[in-house]
Amino acid sequence: MTEEIKKNISENKETATGDVTVAKEVVVKKRRSKKKRLVSRGQAHILATYNNTIVTLTDPTGGVLVICSAGQVGFKGAKKATPYAAGIIVKTAVEKVKDYGLKDVDVFVKGVGMGRDSSIRALYANGLNVSSIKDVTPVPHNGCRPRRPRRV
Repeated sequence: MTEEIKKNISENKETATGDVTVAKEVVVKKRRSKKKRLVSRGQAHILATYNNTIVTLTDPTGGVLVICSAGQVGFKGAKKATPYAAGIIVKTAVEKVKDYGLKDVDVFVKGVGMGRDSSIRALYANGLNVSSIKDVTPVPHNGCRPRRPRRV
């Protein structure tokens, strides 16, 4: 490889008028194609907020297979939190995860948005068997410290 570079440098010296071009040795690493693993059972994590709905499909240990959100699909503004958008999000997520062979999911729902119920229904409608549904919305036990009393 270095002989070729020396040859190129000498050719460049002869052709150039006073300018010397230095060739650099470039090493290109070949990336191996990532093998898609087969996952028949997994988890569906649904985050439904007032502004958006995000669906994450994972394997049983929590390793992410697919993430899909309303903004990714093309919704903007207030339409991102609608039940219709949640159905479209789930549809695209299930299409992406077909390569993994996912069939059964345990659903974990977090948040209070409008896309909660429709996304679970869409999971079932798009060919995934919903084996369990769990609400994991964080609930404060006592909340934040209240403000001080106002002095007038």
